[in-house]
Amino acid sequence: MSVKDTKAEVNTITYDRDKIEEKVGSIYEAIVIMGKRAEQINAEIRTELHNKLDEFAVHNSTLEEVFENREQIEISKHYEKLPKPTSIAIEEWMNEDIYFRKTEERK
Repeated sequence: MSVKDTKAEVNTITYDRDKIEEKVGSIYEAIVIMGKRAEQINAEIRTELHNKLDEFAVHNSTLEEVFENREQIEISKHYEKLPKPTSIAIEEWMNEDIYFRKTEERK
């Protein structure tokens, strides 16, 4: 699922705890899984944003030559309007779009 195509909430909402923990049996395990997925989403968004901003960057400017780059500002505003990575991870969890597995304990 693309981050841009997500229908995750932009505002804070309350979720049913039972629905969150029913897949793994523990709210704490579910939160850890969603947290790890949110970190992955954040890294993807950050990489994509930096790549787009670098296209418009002027690398040979001095402090006197720095000026407002309208394209960079518009790209940044677009990414600021996206839902937070945590909201996207919760949405993926609720829609069963997250793959996870439990590793067995070694003895």
